Amino acid sequence: MENIYTNPHSWQSFKSIYRYNKKSRIKQWFYGLIILLVLVLFLPWTQNIRSKGNITTLKQEQRPQQINTIIPGKVIRWHVNEGDYVKAGDTILQLAEIKDEYLDPDLINRTREQLTAKQQTMDYYQNKADATVSQINAMAEAVVLKMDQLKNKLQQLDLIINSQENDLTAAENDFSIANKQFQRQRAMYDSGLVSLTQLEQRNQYYQNAMAKKISAQNKLTNTRQDINNTKIEINAIQQEYNEKISKARGERFQSLSEITTGAGEVAKLQNQVSNYSIRNGLYTITAPQSGQINKAMKAGIGEVVKEGEMIVQIVPDKVDYAVEIFVRPVDLPLIQKGQKVRFMFDGFPAIVFSGWPKGSFGTFGGRVVAVETAVSANGKFRVLVKEDATELPWPRRLSIGTGAVGMALLKEVPIWYELWRNVNGFPPDYYTNSTDKNTGTTK
Repeated sequence: MENIYTNPHSWQSFKSIYRYNKKSRIKQWFYGLIILLVLVLFLPWTQNIRSKGNITTLKQEQRPQQINTIIPGKVIRWHVNEGDYVKAGDTILQLAEIKDEYLDPDLINRTREQLTAKQQTMDYYQNKADATVSQINAMAEAVVLKMDQLKNKLQQLDLIINSQENDLTAAENDFSIANKQFQRQRAMYDSGLVSLTQLEQRNQYYQNAMAKKISAQNKLTNTRQDINNTKIEINAIQQEYNEKISKARGERFQSLSEITTGAGEVAKLQNQVSNYSIRNGLYTITAPQSGQINKAMKAGIGEVVKEGEMIVQIVPDKVDYAVEIFVRPVDLPLIQKGQKVRFMFDGFPAIVFSGWPKGSFGTFGGRVVAVETAVSANGKFRVLVKEDATELPWPRRLSIGTGAVGMALLKEVPIWYELWRNVNGFPPDYYTNSTDKNTGTTK
C-alpha cells in the first residue's frame, strides 16, 4: 500500500492547487472578454453636461418674499407665529401710528369738513361770478339805452338848430331892412322931411330887429353848445360804463381765479382724504398670498418699525417648481431652450448611469425654459429648467433651495468615441434641435 505521506499526488490539497495535468480555459475567457469589451465600445452613449443647482420657481411671485411695512409704526399685536400657515388676506400684524401729524383719531372727518368748506367757498365765488356776468350784461344794456337817448337828443338838437338858423336868417333880414329904413329915415330927418317922432319910431323898430337878431344868434349859439355838451356827455357815459364794465369783469376774473385756486385746494384735500383713508388700512399688515410664515424680524410688542422695513418672510404653498443650474461658459453653446435634462434631488436616492439615462433609477426629467445671457456672480451662466410633463412627476416634498444635480442630455455617440473625446480633451458634440417646417415637430 502506497504511503499517502510519501506520495503528494494523493493529497487533496495538492490536486486542488497544482493543475498541471488538467486543461485550462483561460484563453477562451480572455478572448471572450476582449470580444465583449469591443462590443461594449460600440454601445450607444448619451453625452451630457453635469452641473449643480437649486430648486427655485419660474414665477417670481411664487418665491419666498418679504412682507414689508409701507408706513412706520409701532407693533401692537401679532396674529401669527413663525411656522404658521396663512391664507391670502389673513392678518399678520397690527401697527399703531407714531407720527404726530396722523395721531388725530378723527383726522379724516376733519379733513372732509375742510373739503366741504372749501367746496362751499368755491360755490360762493361761482355765484359771485355769475352775478357779475348779469351785472355786466345789465350795464351793457344800460349804456346802449343811454347812448340811444343821447343820440335822440342830438337829432332833436339838430332839428332845433336848423329852425334857429332859419330864425336867425329871418332876424338878420329884418335887421338889414330895419337898418336901411333907419338910415333913410335919419337922412330924411336931417333934411327936415320927417319929424323926430317918426325917426324915433323907426329907431325903435331898428332896435327891436337888432334885439331879435342877437336873440336868434344867442339861441343858435346855445343850441350848438348843447350839441357839443351832448357829444361830450356821450363820450363821458361811454367811458364811465366802460370803466364800470371793466371793473365788473375784473371782479369776475378775480372770482374765477379764486375758484381755480379753490379747485386746486379741493383736489389737494381730496388727495389727503384718500391718503388718510389708505393709510388707515395700512396699519393692518395682511398676507399677500397663502403660504408659511418664517423669519420674523421683530419679536415683541411696542417695537418700532421703519418705513419699508421687513417684518416677516412668507413662503408660498402653491409653487411651480423649477431648477436653476449653472453651466460653464464653454458649455453654454451646448444648452438650448427645450433641451432635456435629468435631475438627482438631494434627499431622494438615485442610481445613475450617466451615459444611459433610461437605465438610471431615481432621476427626474426636465426641459430647459430659459438660458440667461448675463454671467452670474460665480462666473457661470444660469439656466432654468422646468418639469417635463411627459416624464415622471417631480417629488411633491421638494422645497425651495433644495440641491439638485442636473445632467443636460446631448448627442448619442458610441462609447469608443466618448472615450476618445475625453482622452483628447474635446468638448461634447454640439446639440441642435431640427424642426420640420411642414409639421413643426422636433426631430
